[in-house]
Amino acid sequence: MPKQEETTPKVVKKEKKVTKKSTPVKEMTMEELLAAHEDAVKPLAENDIIEGTVVAVTKAGIWLDLGPHGTGLAVGADAAEAGYKDSLPGDKITASVLMSEMEEGYALLSLKKASREKNWSMLADVRDKGELVKVKPFDANKGGLLIEYEGIKGFMPVSQLSTEHYPRVADKEEILNRLNNLVGQELEVSILDVDQKEGKLIFSEKEARKGEMSEAIEGLEIGQTVKGKVTGVVDFGIFMNIDGIEGLVHISEISWDRVEDPKKYAKVGDNIDVVVIGKDQDKISLSLKRLQPDPWAKEITAIKVGDEIEGEVTRITPFGAFVRVTKSVEALVHISELSNDHIANPSEVVEVGKTYKFKVVSVDVTSHKLALSLKAVQKAEKKVAPKVPTKEAKEPKAVIKPKGTTSTRATSKTTQGDAEASKDE
Repeated sequence: MPKQEETTPKVVKKEKKVTKKSTPVKEMTMEELLAAHEDAVKPLAENDIIEGTVVAVTKAGIWLDLGPHGTGLAVGADAAEAGYKDSLPGDKITASVLMSEMEEGYALLSLKKASREKNWSMLADVRDKGELVKVKPFDANKGGLLIEYEGIKGFMPVSQLSTEHYPRVADKEEILNRLNNLVGQELEVSILDVDQKEGKLIFSEKEARKGEMSEAIEGLEIGQTVKGKVTGVVDFGIFMNIDGIEGLVHISEISWDRVEDPKKYAKVGDNIDVVVIGKDQDKISLSLKRLQPDPWAKEITAIKVGDEIEGEVTRITPFGAFVRVTKSVEALVHISELSNDHIANPSEVVEVGKTYKFKVVSVDVTSHKLALSLKAVQKAEKKVAPKVPTKEAKEPKAVIKPKGTTSTRATSKTTQGDAEASKDE
């Protein structure tokens, strides 16, 4: 039997048609459209920094998709110097625009230049944060070390070296030799100055260790005896390295005796004991002589103000003369104390090597100062000197003769008067 058709009608659900009210679209002019998307369509210009996506790496170089700006090419040599030779498609790279449009329609880019721009900014940030970096000098000159960091060449002056590396010598050739020994060594430094416009990048090893030195100096006490290594001997004293801290033994602190040449007391490389006598932010003052008893203080006890003592003139200066009165005690006779008369030069009164008698004017045990006077002794001697007979005292008195006698010798006024009176009678 044929299949009976279903006679039940299908119920079709009628959907209600909903009409939306459309919002009228405002027509925009080309100028308004460009203004709304200014950043996206702004033409590239030389030196612009732009980010692109690597689409291909070929022998010619690295091709970048610059979005609405089209395509750019960073040539192979430039990419290799910038460290991007192993880039892969999809990598994001920042480039600097060398030429906005070549004849073929793409932009010519520089990855190296963009990298330098980025690194200058990074270096400024490191300086501002006071961060330390590790560098290796690639060359040296008499002024300091040449350093390249993140593709940017910089300089570290000799004055910015740490105590350990500072060449405490006067000879320029020796300074260069010591600086050459630092070439290739890893140094921890801070950045003192960053100036991209001037192309200036200055490093400092001394500044990098400032905090460390301040802490070490804080741990030292005045009067403490410490051991250090001699790093330099100059005319005015001895430089030393005390656990990375720079110290100076001034020439006046080398010996209780007068020091003419510090080189007679120490040489570079010597390890000697010294006493800490002063502290500063990044250096300390030291003494070698204070390890020994002070002979000056002992010998000066026998000398009092007002005493007359003998001393030998050892030096003459424009302002006076220095006199040695004992083995360890040397005194000053100021030019004003040499003579009662005005003198232009002490050598008019005293002579080096000769001994004179002086009067003690003042004694300062703390400062090791003894002041003497030559004129005070001369004045005292003048007062007690015997009187010299006057001219009148040397002449014999006139003798009065009896009347009637005559004499061809001159008589006194009194004798002449008497003679005239006798005549009148």
